[in-house]
Amino acid sequence: MDGSLPINNYCTCARRQKLLLNRNSTYLGSMLQQLNDRRTMNGWALFDWANSAFALVITTAIFPPYFEAVIDKEFTALGMQFSNSSWLAFTISISYLIIAALSPVLSGIADAGGRRKFFLQAFTTIGGLGCLSLYFFQDMGDLWLGTIGFMLGLIGFAGGLVFYNSFLPVIATVDRFDKLSAKGFAMGYVGSVLLLILNLAMVLKPELFGIPDTGMATRLAFVTVGIWWLVFGYISFSRLPDDVRKKSAGLADVAKKGVEEFQSVWKKVKASPQTLRFLGAFFSYSAGVQTVIFLASLFAAKELGFETSELIQVVLILQIVAIGGAYLAASVSKRYGNKAAIYFQLVIWFCICLAGYFVQGKSTFYGVAAAVGLVMGGIQSMSRSTYAKLIPTREDVTSYFSFYDILEKMAIVMGTFIFAGLDLLTGSMRLSLLALSFFFAMGMIILWRFRLEEVETI
Repeated sequence: MDGSLPINNYCTCARRQKLLLNRNSTYLGSMLQQLNDRRTMNGWALFDWANSAFALVITTAIFPPYFEAVIDKEFTALGMQFSNSSWLAFTISISYLIIAALSPVLSGIADAGGRRKFFLQAFTTIGGLGCLSLYFFQDMGDLWLGTIGFMLGLIGFAGGLVFYNSFLPVIATVDRFDKLSAKGFAMGYVGSVLLLILNLAMVLKPELFGIPDTGMATRLAFVTVGIWWLVFGYISFSRLPDDVRKKSAGLADVAKKGVEEFQSVWKKVKASPQTLRFLGAFFSYSAGVQTVIFLASLFAAKELGFETSELIQVVLILQIVAIGGAYLAASVSKRYGNKAAIYFQLVIWFCICLAGYFVQGKSTFYGVAAAVGLVMGGIQSMSRSTYAKLIPTREDVTSYFSFYDILEKMAIVMGTFIFAGLDLLTGSMRLSLLALSFFFAMGMIILWRFRLEEVETI
């Protein structure tokens, strides 16, 4: 078999693309000129370069081990006993629960009021300022400052993704989804790795930067993320299509209309069995994927004794592998289809959870981290582009992607909550990691009956 798309799949995509353009020509209007425009697509991918710095430097590489180092291993708060790892996991759960609750209203407003770009800018600003505030997080006395600053970063990052993802079907034709989605993730990995290298140098050799100690260097790393996110984010905004504001009687009316639109989309999604199957599988395996990404470095620091500088090196390896992993997934999808590409990666994710339970030495953990890198970008890139192919209209794409993002956020809530609960009850992060393998197994079972080529316009 050559590397071309299967004829049936190609024809299906072509027919769906033609239907999309015909059915939504009135709405597209000024947007049609943006389809497949190189400057616009590069600007869209640049936002991944901007916000991925938060996902890598703060949530994955530096903040979890820093939190573990400056916060007591066991403490009492809100009248309850917590471990530092369970507190961090619960913080992630609450942050994503908040944004999941807001997403239907916000995405509906974005579509009904034509304010997709506005909300992307707003959440980017919130997230960037949250990162800057972490400079003042120094010890146990700053527990709430650090917690709230981290939560603002998470809310800004997660809240903006639904609006960012929803630009994909509006700026590119369906045949470009896989490649453009992979390009976005790859640019995110490259940009975040470059910033992480700078942060590694700051932590290892603070004196070269005129920084008095490692603690100060770590807190300045949080500042670099905030600046990076805001600067490159606003460059990206200058290249994305401007909002086409729709007439409305007021914010309350727009919000109401947005919720009604969201409910309408839900009815359409329920009418498509294949879309429901994909979303069910996506919800299950996302609980495992996102929890591993958020808490792997904390696991390494607490269970295996990794220092911050060592963890940064591990994450650098992981990210470099992930750059190729995103494009590898796109290549596998082009040859064998999206379902096969996702399924192959789920098998690897399942094995990663099993290996993580038994890993003892640092050298073995490097191998596990490399495996995570191989499938981390691919599973997210393929999931995003597969779902984009299931959306039958461009008129309310933000609401469609809100379903996708809400499911992912609720999966994060469930995954991190179960992880934190088991950690708190058993005192073992290993058992929590092992439990995540269940989510990947369920994802594979549900995905087995999914058939992308059978999806019809709904």
